[in-house]
Amino acid sequence: MSSAHTDANTVSYDYDLQDATGATCTAHAWAKVPAPLSADAKADIKARIKTLLKERNAVLVAHYYVDGDLQDLAQETGGCVSDSLEMARFGRDHSAQTLIVAGVKFMGESSKILSPDKRVLMPDLDATCSLDLGCPADDFITFCDAHPDRKVVVYANTSAAVKARADWMVTSSCALSIVNHLKAQGEKILWAPDRHLGRYIQKETGADMLMWNGACIVHDEFKGLELDLLKKDHPKALVLVHPESPESVVAQADVVGSTSQLLKAVIESDAPEFIVATDNGILHRMRQMAPTKVLIEAPTAGNSATCKSCAHCPWMAMNGLQGVLDCLEKGVGEITVEEAIRVKAHGCIDRMLDFVSKNPAAITKPAQGFVPNIGAA
Repeated sequence: MSSAHTDANTVSYDYDLQDATGATCTAHAWAKVPAPLSADAKADIKARIKTLLKERNAVLVAHYYVDGDLQDLAQETGGCVSDSLEMARFGRDHSAQTLIVAGVKFMGESSKILSPDKRVLMPDLDATCSLDLGCPADDFITFCDAHPDRKVVVYANTSAAVKARADWMVTSSCALSIVNHLKAQGEKILWAPDRHLGRYIQKETGADMLMWNGACIVHDEFKGLELDLLKKDHPKALVLVHPESPESVVAQADVVGSTSQLLKAVIESDAPEFIVATDNGILHRMRQMAPTKVLIEAPTAGNSATCKSCAHCPWMAMNGLQGVLDCLEKGVGEITVEEAIRVKAHGCIDRMLDFVSKNPAAITKPAQGFVPNIGAA
């Protein structure tokens, strides 16, 4: 954790990508990505998982960014493929007593927060998130305590301990409405952790927001200049951008929204082509739901790079079929949340869910490119 400068609107706490030796935990993550399976091995493992899900009274919930085989298996076995909050809500409302969460650690924690009496297992507990890593609870609590006059609003991509210190949790599709609501009440806001999403919300709402300086290592890599050049090659394509992306990328978007909102845009729009600026794991579901549409990955690098478009989270990539099987056979990867923290974190999530249920028409802003009526996440 490093700090740089502080002014009226920002605090610079950045997730350090490298340690003193130059090592990166993303390199550690890529090293743990499961090797590809043969067709026979894949079929065998999937069959065993399907049997054990029934025997163990378990259900598989998967995020849009994990491997397509896991997404398909979740669908085939009565689970779900969705964004992080819907994963937690689905697990809470499902009759299964064991939830297998294919995603990253904060998603498993969210499931445990909403389903304390259920067992929550993950294929690899080392699968985390740069937004979570870049917002350590102790540092964040100190920061909050230094600004007691502000309402603390945190993004879903944070640990249970950070959520426990917050007044509100938000997702990328309800954040605008909730910040507008707080602004109307005369509240000043302390925002964490994603600086790009925070800046976008601040620009749209005009709210007084003090920012934590975090970023998603995937979305932070999209390049505005390269996107502008790509658009010239595809003039009929709609540009879909997740708001965790840099300002120069968001500014060129036709649709800015959460994973669910971007998926909905591909399904419902009449456009023949889409340039997609989010983790490329979502392209699997987009192709299934809109097989006739042309999907183009937004650029993450310039002409000299070996990979022009390589937007994929290494921690999401750590999830594999063998990991799911190990959860079911060996009971490994269990998520636990200290009860005192769980109760406090549940409060900030409930506050958001209550707001969403009472203000269903206010969740999105179509004038800003958001797709309406998609839900809370």
